[in-house]
Amino acid sequence: MLEPWLTRELETVPRYDRFPTVDEINDSLTKLAADRPDITTWRRVGTSRLGEPLWCLTVGDGARHAIVGAMPHPNEPIGGHTVIHLATRLCEDAGLRKATGYTWHLVACLDPDGTRLNEGWFAGPFTKTHYGRHFYRPAGDEQVEWTFPFAYKDAYFDRVMPETLALMRLIDETRPAFLTTLHNSEIGGAFFYLNRPAPGVHGVLQELARRYDVPLYAGEPEHPTVRMLDKAIFRTPDMREVYDYTERLGQDPSLVVAGGASDSYAARYGTLCLTAELPYWMDPAAGDRTPTDTSYRELLRRQAAGLREIAEELSGVLDAIRDDVVSDSPFLRASRFFAPLIAVNAETGEQRAADPGCDRPATIAEVRSALDLVHSHRLRFGGMLLRALEGELAIGNGTPRIRQRAASFAEVYATWCAEAESATPDETIPIGHLVAIQYGSILACAAEAARGAGGDGAGRARSDGDPQVRR
Repeated sequence: MLEPWLTRELETVPRYDRFPTVDEINDSLTKLAADRPDITTWRRVGTSRLGEPLWCLTVGDGARHAIVGAMPHPNEPIGGHTVIHLATRLCEDAGLRKATGYTWHLVACLDPDGTRLNEGWFAGPFTKTHYGRHFYRPAGDEQVEWTFPFAYKDAYFDRVMPETLALMRLIDETRPAFLTTLHNSEIGGAFFYLNRPAPGVHGVLQELARRYDVPLYAGEPEHPTVRMLDKAIFRTPDMREVYDYTERLGQDPSLVVAGGASDSYAARYGTLCLTAELPYWMDPAAGDRTPTDTSYRELLRRQAAGLREIAEELSGVLDAIRDDVVSDSPFLRASRFFAPLIAVNAETGEQRAADPGCDRPATIAEVRSALDLVHSHRLRFGGMLLRALEGELAIGNGTPRIRQRAASFAEVYATWCAEAESATPDETIPIGHLVAIQYGSILACAAEAARGAGGDGAGRARSDGDPQVRR
């Protein structure tokens, strides 16, 4: 059961029919700052790689600090609405500001350059084909969330991007008690990451998903090292554990591990960090733990075979056009990064299948999530490679090889899209429901962080007593 104050806040979330663009997020927060200069500060906290300002709206004057950052991954736009709604409620409701006890720092968009490359699908139609054809996900060393400093064994990463540096400075400046960068998943059910166990809020997060009839995800975790804290609640991935796991398999950790994430950087301040992973398309089977006739071993092998097929197809195109491309587009850089990574993930699945612990039936949720991942990788990374090829043609670099590969790969991609549309669920979750779950999880976890910080001073702006996060 959700507490009454949180239920009332959920009811303030409006309906939406599309996702906001970078300009719309900035414009909305700019207007709030102009309307309420008495309680807000609108300031530039950094600059993107292409020269776009990174903006932050600070609201309130509570004793503790909280950071909320939208679009650390530019293909995950639910947070655009969430950050606008959170800012709006904080500006219009003095009771909410006082109850939270925070000074809120709301970063409008952490990756505006990448987000603009996704805006072609933000207004729909919300089919998987339209989504994939306008999809962009940066290469690993160009993602805000995975380019924090990291040093472990032979891994050393310090190529911090300007956008990441802006978030680092904000974390160091505010020493937040609570931090969330607003992510989302793609298909299936809801799940949450916390950087440490917080039993007081686990049930709230689960109930938020149930309130909107979104199943709690029970499928494959995003990496074998990810540990479950509770149903659909996981410990945030630790890159040191990923490194050790990859090393034990005899693989090169440098192919998998790059930089750290915001939660690992903020850990020095005792910050509670949340990631709410919410899908666009709902799959009722995502929470079904019923055993099937398929063995878990066979499922891993089937998924690995699908991933290997994708990697070989993408790599074959990239190899064929290597000597002909003249641009260094973000689509090409991303394609060159993800093709070998998909091959590594296929090898990991093959090696996992040899584990004696795989001699058990796979659940319905595991089967669905494993096969959905193959379709997702086809749509995402195939779509980006097609955009890379079309980009070469658009600048006049229509060599015979590029023309031929663009045409043949377009046929492959059309087949992939048709199979994904027919083999995966197509029920979209109302955007307002997704925003409400994300908004509710922020308020609940911020309250938990305020209770858990106690008197240690973490995230405090001044020492005038601990606020009670209640309405």
